[in-house]
Amino acid sequence: MSYLGVGVSPGNVPVYHSTDSRVIDRRVRVAELVLRCLICALGLVACVLVGTDTQVKEIFSVQKKAKFTDMKALVFVVIVNGVASAYSLVQALRCIVSMVSGNVLFSKPLAWVIFSGDQVMAYVTVAAVGAAAQSAVFAKLGQTELQWMKICNMYEKFCNQVGEGIASALLVSLSTVVISGISAFNLFRLYGGNKAKSSARW
Repeated sequence: MSYLGVGVSPGNVPVYHSTDSRVIDRRVRVAELVLRCLICALGLVACVLVGTDTQVKEIFSVQKKAKFTDMKALVFVVIVNGVASAYSLVQALRCIVSMVSGNVLFSKPLAWVIFSGDQVMAYVTVAAVGAAAQSAVFAKLGQTELQWMKICNMYEKFCNQVGEGIASALLVSLSTVVISGISAFNLFRLYGGNKAKSSARW
């Protein structure tokens, strides 16, 4: 006999069915694993595209070489995406171990560490993309008031590859924002679970 999802045992003890919560847990863990693998892959793509981008141009018989180290914002993008990729790889391995072992919930201190790490990654990746996008706009459009010329008119290939790298970094930053939401859900449901258990006892 059951009413509103609450079964009644022969001893009149409430029995709570957790089938729905298990399905949600499984979907959350799969989504987290996919996103972390995506961040790892796209972070590496952004690092490779920006970090290996060079172009040599001859100006008035003088060869000038454009590389990512000429712009501090691009250096920031490479470093941040490299760190985010490595961090996501570690977290993806943790997700796999958790799924294989069948552990759905973990300790609160570990949940806080993961939540804090994901928050930091979200903030720094968004900041890196914002800084790189601003530099890219100046390189593409120039700034006549400051007599900054349109660099991309001379280094078209370099700018195109940097643009592809920034696009990959943008996807990384969006994914880290979603991941930070998932880690917040994983953290705060630990506290919600305790309330549910305490209420079930009464």
